[in-house]
Amino acid sequence: MVGARRGLGRAGKSRFGCLLWLVIFGAVIYYGIDVGGVYLAYYQMVDAIHTQAHFANNLDDAAIRRRLVAKAKDLKLPDAAHQVTIRRSIPAKRIEISMRWTEQLELPFFRLPVTFHPVVREQY
Repeated sequence: MVGARRGLGRAGKSRFGCLLWLVIFGAVIYYGIDVGGVYLAYYQMVDAIHTQAHFANNLDDAAIRRRLVAKAKDLKLPDAAHQVTIRRSIPAKRIEISMRWTEQLELPFFRLPVTFHPVVREQY
């Protein structure tokens, strides 16, 4: 009978430990989805900038800006992301496209501002 009591105590402790790890894992997943979504949108925007820079020879600055602003709206980025800076070097046939915006990540007990500043330089 003494052995049975001892086993019950251990089983309870292991359940609590398992529950604690499940709560931690759930919190990481819950907040990780928000953080992952913000970074996924950033990488999608960088990909769109690269695409526009690649076709810069056939597009004027206004068309590039329109397309990038449309992509930023599609990704639901803040209004600051709608400010697209385009610089061309005509003799060298180089283009530089940049943007800047800040996202507020909602984490437990605080907000974390994250600033994104993609800059793409490419020859066309």
